[in-house]
Amino acid sequence: MWDDLDKLGPVLAMGGVATLILVWGFLPRGRIPAPRNTALLAVALLGPILAAAWALSLLTRDEAGFAFANSMVLDDFSYFFHFLFAGIAAAVLFSSQDYGKRFGDRQPEYYALVLLASGAMMLLAASRDLILIYIALELTSISQYIMAALQRDERSSEAGIKYLLLGAVASAVILYGMAFLFGMTGSTRLIAPAGEPSIASAIAERGEEMRAGLVLSVVFLIAGFGFKMAVVPFQMWVPDVYEGSPAPVAAFLSVASKAAGFAAVMRIFFEGLTDASISGDWADIFAVVAAVSMSVGNVLALVQSNIKRLLGYSSIAQAGNFMVGLAAISAAGGLEGAASGVLFFLAAYAFTNMAAFVVVIVISDRTGSDLIADYGGMWQRAPVLALALTLALVSLTGIPPTVGFIAKVYIFNAAVESDLVWLVVIAVLNSVVSAFYYLRIAGTMFLAEPRSRERIATSYPVRLALAVAAVGILALGIVPSPLLEVAQDAAAVFAE
Repeated sequence: MWDDLDKLGPVLAMGGVATLILVWGFLPRGRIPAPRNTALLAVALLGPILAAAWALSLLTRDEAGFAFANSMVLDDFSYFFHFLFAGIAAAVLFSSQDYGKRFGDRQPEYYALVLLASGAMMLLAASRDLILIYIALELTSISQYIMAALQRDERSSEAGIKYLLLGAVASAVILYGMAFLFGMTGSTRLIAPAGEPSIASAIAERGEEMRAGLVLSVVFLIAGFGFKMAVVPFQMWVPDVYEGSPAPVAAFLSVASKAAGFAAVMRIFFEGLTDASISGDWADIFAVVAAVSMSVGNVLALVQSNIKRLLGYSSIAQAGNFMVGLAAISAAGGLEGAASGVLFFLAAYAFTNMAAFVVVIVISDRTGSDLIADYGGMWQRAPVLALALTLALVSLTGIPPTVGFIAKVYIFNAAVESDLVWLVVIAVLNSVVSAFYYLRIAGTMFLAEPRSRERIATSYPVRLALAVAAVGILALGIVPSPLLEVAQDAAAVFAE
């Protein structure tokens, strides 16, 4: 029991700090001071710090293994996402310090929801049981539905309602897929120790007999998780929710929510459904979805005038790049190579997109506008922000020496080795298209006349978040081997 709780420690740390913040926020005012922005930020940061410290402690004590009756596992894949989600949560909290004042007396709820959602994502990445995966997924989703509507104006409320309704449909579709899978295999465990029933062992024994049902289940699961990963044709919620949500929430959705969706998909498909009787079918579906997502996301991003909507469509295109890795499993040893490619890309995307959104959060807060035209002359009003955003856009395009370039080369190489040359050609063409709208923003900032001469100041926490993201983009672009090794170690669990 205590050993299981120890393995759940990082999740409990996030939940414990979130509960502390909520209790503090609801306590009657008297001798206890009301929560202030800076104090709330300091307490909230304890969540990711404690979670990362606990995960590091588990790693150094070599506490890997199953927990809670084999429904959860602590392995290198779990550790990777524990640290990734802790880092994303810290970056979002840092970048929210100024914007968070807009939430008024709802600030404690905002900080608590970021921690609760991040903790649920850690649990999702460590789950090896369909029931636990679904519970963690819903904990994540419900927190995000509330966050999207937290500003309580017309646009934010609309974003929250749209996200809730479409998210509920996606959850039902996932549940259908899981129910089919359980009905055919008789187990909710993806894999289990030798001698115990699991989905993987049932498919290995009777995969050909139940292939039609398995394909139906796979279609339901891809459709449901396609919503969470924001890929075509399940992307319709993205631009409206990104535009209507508070800027820090849009940043959280674009990075953390997407990473959580891919973590769950990799667990389910790379562990439970890797048998040759079904893996070729879902790899083909992922390849087609990847090609369509990249093309549709980039074409629609070209005509956007609102930067949050543009980054929303851009995230759809980037999700297509991730899916290139999911499709690239057919080469010898391809499963491990494809998985490490997706993990490296997710980490690179976290640094890059967080840098872009931190700048958008600050400019949106200061100017009250999300229009790209209002970024004109930003080089003169906020040179540090303009340089940071340009660096992020260059990385999103995939131009050296940024980490975005290495991520694309790595994942495209995995696809070529899996004979998916046609998919790589489409991906490269889409990268060229994306350069038009990414570099158009940079050109606006440096070449257009500013609409105001007012300087845009940034707080120290925001500068720190930007500095970490910018250093990560450049350092990992020049020396990618440390992150590559971590990603390869995490992906090695799928080859065991």
